[in-house]
Amino acid sequence: MPTILVTDDDANIRELVCLFLRNDGFETVEAADGKEALAVYGSMHIDLVVLDIMMPIMDGWTLCKDLRRSNPDLPLLMLTARGETWEKVKGFQLGTDDYLTKPFDPLELTARVRALLKRYRIGSTQTIRLGNVILDRQIYKVVNGTNSLTLPLKEFELLYKLAGTPGQIYTREQLIDQIWGLDYAGDDRTVDVHVKRLRERFVTTPDFHIETVRGLGYRLEVKE
Repeated sequence: MPTILVTDDDANIRELVCLFLRNDGFETVEAADGKEALAVYGSMHIDLVVLDIMMPIMDGWTLCKDLRRSNPDLPLLMLTARGETWEKVKGFQLGTDDYLTKPFDPLELTARVRALLKRYRIGSTQTIRLGNVILDRQIYKVVNGTNSLTLPLKEFELLYKLAGTPGQIYTREQLIDQIWGLDYAGDDRTVDVHVKRLRERFVTTPDFHIETVRGLGYRLEVKE
């Protein structure tokens, strides 16, 4: 199932939101402020973020802007006690997808989460098919015919990212931001290393290949 990051400085609210989401079948992780949320986001795969506006250290406005800059395809749901129109407008301008005001109906919360995941085509099966190759993000495993392979986390996330939009070019900087996170301090050549490993693993696979676009980055092409 998709993993939801719940960010709120109120521990009771976090517990309540996580309870509702888990009861509806989602995996959840928590963060108490925007800075912690970015660290969590950079360390694991997150499918959707529920975030409060008024938080210490880093508020929801800044968090929303940073998350949207690093990943334009990440669903964001603002959850706040404030309901003024100007705040909703500001949230949408910064990149949030939806807005829910406290106190909230748990059924409405889960319905909005499901609607956002559906809008972004993030399904509960979390699988991508490339010919005879199936990528299963729930267990980080690749099935190729009768053979299966469990990849290291970053290799799988890189392959899954490229496979999610075949033909789309991603720069090294985009892939670093979206897979390794904004706080990654290493060299962007690590993308090249991971691409090389993936090519070696699937050198005999006739269904796809990862193409280098000189001067730009990488894209995955599905073979006819």
